[in-house]
This record gives sequence, C-alpha cells and structure tokens, in this order.
Amino acid sequence: MARIPLVEAESATPDVKEIYEKLLRGKPGNAQKALAHRPDMLKNFLAFYASVGRSLDRKLYEMIYLRVSFINGCHYCQQHHLASSKRVGLTPEDWKALKEGDYARFTGKEQTALAYAEKLTRASRDITDEDVEKLKKHFSDAEIVDLHLLVGLANLTNRFTDPLGLEVEFPEEKI
Repeated sequence: MARIPLVEAESATPDVKEIYEKLLRGKPGNAQKALAHRPDMLKNFLAFYASVGRSLDRKLYEMIYLRVSFINGCHYCQQHHLASSKRVGLTPEDWKALKEGDYARFTGKEQTALAYAEKLTRASRDITDEDVEKLKKHFSDAEIVDLHLLVGLANLTNRFTDPLGLEVEFPEEKI
C-alpha cells in the first residue's frame, strides 16, 4: 500500500491532468501518481526518463534496468521492466540469469555492460580506469554516458517506488 496518497486524475490539478492525458495517454502509473505531488518534477522526470539510454540497444537497456532492480530488490521496477523486456525478446531464462548475476548466456558486449552496471550499483567508488577501458572496447563515449545515466536512473527509481510502497498496476510475472 502506498505510503503517501497517489494523485488520481479526478483530484489532480489542471497541469497534472494535462500531463496525464498528453504525456501518459490517460494511463499514469503509480510512480507518476506519486510524482504528481510535484507537477514540475513529474513533467521534467518524464522527459529525462524518456531520454536516458536512447543510444543503447533496447534489449541491453532492459537487461541493465532489470539487473540493477534485481540487485536492489525493487519489486515495482522489476515487474515493470519484466513486462517491457518481453517486447524486446528477453525470456524467462534470461530473467533468471539476470536475477542470479549469471551473464554466461549473453554476448561479450552485454556481459561487459552488465558487469559494469553491477559494479556501478554496488560500489561506484571502486570503478577504475581499467573498468572504463573494458567498456570502451564495445561502447562509444555517448553510449558510456548513457550507460551511467541508465544505471543511475534505475537506482533512483528503485529508491523511489518500493520504499514509497507503490503497488504494481497489472498482473505480475513470476521468475
């Protein structure tokens, strides 16, 4: 159960109603309903969220988001990204491997990104020049920036959704 009231469309201010209708096609999720307590933040966050990771392959984007969410134990984000990961071809076997941190089934590029995302999540202070050099073998500078922002975004949403008690809005996947 949400630990703060969610802003439903019926009680939303006109600017939030406009965001719900125009940017969210009338279907805000619980994360957006919580963010709606700060309308400017909601609008800016949606634009930021939509822009992060766009230089990365969408499958890799979902793999990274899921791995970070598994590390952090964020149920809400796991469920949302399990759903979206199906649309880019990830399977229940892939999910299990990501949950367990077993990257053997993935490509070398994916393994490099996932290992880096894990280290960035668990111990960002321990990132070394060598770690970044490994990334540079597979990724452009723009992609490295996107990878960092994506890991940061996943960590941010992991620390926003579950701690606020936000519930998943659709039938859940089992892993």
